[in-house]
Amino acid sequence: MIRVTLPALLIVAWLAGASFGGPLFGKISEVSSNEQTAYLPESADATQVQERLGEFQDSDAIPAIAVFTSNDELTDDEQQRITDAVTQVTGVDGVADDVSPALPSEDGLAMQAFVPIDSSADVGDVVTALGEKLRGSVPDGVDVAVTGPAGFTADLAAGFAGIDGLLLGVALIAVLIILVLVYRSVLLPFVVLSTSLFALCVALLVVWWLAKWDVLLLSGQTQGILFILVIGAATDYALLFVSRFREELRRSADKGSAITAAWKGSLEPILASGGTVIAGLLCLLLSDLKSNSTLGPVAAIGIVFAMLSALTLLPALLYAFGRTAFWPRAPRIDDRRDAPEEREHSAPPARGALAFLPVARAVTAPIRTLSPQAAGLWGRVAALVARRPRWVWLLTTAVLIAGAAFVPQLQADGVPQSDLVLGASEARDGQAALGEHFPGGSGSPAYVIAPEDEMQETVDALLSNDGVTDVSVSAADAPSGSAPVTSDGIASFGGPAPEPTVENGDVLLQATLSDAADSTSAIDTVRALRDDLPDLLVGGVTATAIDTNDASIHDRGLIIPIVLAVILVILMLLLRSILAPILLVLTTVLSFGTAMGVSALVFNHVLGFPGADPAVPLFGFVFLVALGIDYNIFLMTRVREESIAHGTRQGILRGLSVTGGVITSAGVVLAATFAALAVIPILFLAQLAFIVAFGVLLDTFVVRSLLVPALTYDIGRKIWWPSRLSR
Repeated sequence: MIRVTLPALLIVAWLAGASFGGPLFGKISEVSSNEQTAYLPESADATQVQERLGEFQDSDAIPAIAVFTSNDELTDDEQQRITDAVTQVTGVDGVADDVSPALPSEDGLAMQAFVPIDSSADVGDVVTALGEKLRGSVPDGVDVAVTGPAGFTADLAAGFAGIDGLLLGVALIAVLIILVLVYRSVLLPFVVLSTSLFALCVALLVVWWLAKWDVLLLSGQTQGILFILVIGAATDYALLFVSRFREELRRSADKGSAITAAWKGSLEPILASGGTVIAGLLCLLLSDLKSNSTLGPVAAIGIVFAMLSALTLLPALLYAFGRTAFWPRAPRIDDRRDAPEEREHSAPPARGALAFLPVARAVTAPIRTLSPQAAGLWGRVAALVARRPRWVWLLTTAVLIAGAAFVPQLQADGVPQSDLVLGASEARDGQAALGEHFPGGSGSPAYVIAPEDEMQETVDALLSNDGVTDVSVSAADAPSGSAPVTSDGIASFGGPAPEPTVENGDVLLQATLSDAADSTSAIDTVRALRDDLPDLLVGGVTATAIDTNDASIHDRGLIIPIVLAVILVILMLLLRSILAPILLVLTTVLSFGTAMGVSALVFNHVLGFPGADPAVPLFGFVFLVALGIDYNIFLMTRVREESIAHGTRQGILRGLSVTGGVITSAGVVLAATFAALAVIPILFLAQLAFIVAFGVLLDTFVVRSLLVPALTYDIGRKIWWPSRLSR
């Protein structure tokens, strides 16, 4: 009775959780933010300036810059029509009333207008409506582009728009196709996929409410990684469980006994694997950047539910279906014909292959005493490892080192904001037009908070920098809310000079940069301003990018060694050994280095990417090392189990042969799910997709299949030092 009731209760519980979590897929935008400043450390200059802007400005609107360009000099009539068009945009929902007049460029080929957008509105929708309104009102031959902070925010929103439907759909279809090829079953792929999807729904339910209660920060980037990580990890754990269940069904006629045995055999590797990933992810809590630190718990929650789903929902579903889940290839007791590997091994050789029969027998000699599952492809790989272990690990190590040699070519020192979105970008085009006809930093000034009695001294220091074109001060009674300041003082507008807005003894200065706010030149200018004004706060778009990159570089140096140390300790406890965990970590780090080196070549010379965010290597490391260790855990826990019964070298061959198929399938699934991130046209996600997908395949087919088995086989039982098994 218990055997029937418990699976039913588990299925009902997961159905209930998924029914509440599923509808939240379309509501994530309600609790997420892609505003870069929101993720900076509280101590960052840009954060402190952002928090004080409201003291000096009546509105916290996000500025958009409408740029009007023509191939010919704009006539007076065309300029007037553009001016009239700008005055009419206040009727667009979400546009604030204080729209600036359209200002002509010195060359007469362009005009620009500053349009504030209410921060509470959907910036993407407002920017789209604004562009359509302006394009419908300007003269023929005049091009319109909306750029500035609001324009780039709209670009990011559009880039992440497919994350709820497109990304999830592509990932699920890819996994389903792989599962069908792996199992060649009608029902089982859907059972496994349901396990992953239910895990994601319940994880999303928890994460959504934590974000709603402001416990966690959620962004489009974090959301995409959560989706992919849960689908990939839950499927991997399910593959491992199904593999053990199939083994047990060949030994037992009772599906309940087979489920129990499979659960016991899968519990340790799944918990160890998931625990390792969670520990690595939680190390991100040490990050100064909230975008990194909040990803740790969000992704860890996803892994927790991936493990729970594989250890509760999947066994319940498999118990409900029994052997029928594998139809039309249901395993039978002691029936080796069911396994494709065994059929491949036992099939008579083709006539042309007879000449090579003695060689084949010699190659497979070391594994003739192995379990039935050892036949086939992975049995031959095990035989190769047994015959030439030192050559195998030396050759694979040399290949990996050659790939890792290109790591210095990875340009991970930040990319311009205009390059964050792949493909066409109106904001990027508008930024280019703005830089061609106006000071490149128009609309995205550097903000400097200075004491009132040091205002003129600060203005002079700002104007002395060649990268600053002009300076203004916030003034409530000035026509546009700010008044230009020169070395002679505040401009008077033909009457009394407006009084600057003073808050707590400070004034807000706005320095327009001569270069685009996200350019290298602008970054150099702001760094120089901070050096010249060390006691003052300098913020703005450029300062935010600087503080973000600096924090990311700091995080890399801090978190990577800690992740390695944590994983090493976990492996030592799991394998009851010191030497084996050290070698496993070293091989995984080498695999990561190779993945990054090859990625650098692909990014620079194939895809032509402009560089990479400093967080890309950190995220790549956390995922590749934590997930790469997963497959070593799957392999080495089985090797240890076999070594206790058959000796270390035989245990290595048996473990490799038995786990080869399931681990390879798991690696392909995880690579496919991360590769799905590339459908989102965001540079960071596209780079992470390639790094993790390539790295997982490299780890699956080279490191775990050849390097680790050959190295451990060559070392022999000493690999378990100092445990009793080494003696």
